[in-house]
Amino acid sequence: MAMTELAKKRPEFRNINAFTDLPKYRLPAAGFVSILHRVSGALMFLLMPFIIWMFDTSVSSEISFARFKAAFNTGLGFAPGWFLKLVALALIWAFLHHFIAGLRHLWMDVSHKAVEKEFGKTSALVTLGLSVLLTLVLGAKLFGLY
Repeated sequence: MAMTELAKKRPEFRNINAFTDLPKYRLPAAGFVSILHRVSGALMFLLMPFIIWMFDTSVSSEISFARFKAAFNTGLGFAPGWFLKLVALALIWAFLHHFIAGLRHLWMDVSHKAVEKEFGKTSALVTLGLSVLLTLVLGAKLFGLY
């Protein structure tokens, strides 16, 4: 099969319409990891005040640590405890995903075999799987399942 015949069979996207073309586009796993890496970094940056509050409240004194624990059970101001736990769970996922995806990128920078298409797909699936699995384990602890 000649290259021109192959090129004719593949769809060309010159003027992409967000409503008709983007729903048909299949983003590879590495693309999802890349987008989620940016999302997780932005989430951690935006929730930095919450992170600082959690750290400060948990290490200041025994009384503030008791208040910190109570906030996750009874709530804090207008936010119920379950909502604070969900925010903490989102932070746990963001950190784990960002960390694992960062290690993946570092490995691709160091290793010459890591720039192959198959490694990109496999490592992206491992990154997604590990971040979700570890988030579920830590989330179960956060919500008191063990």
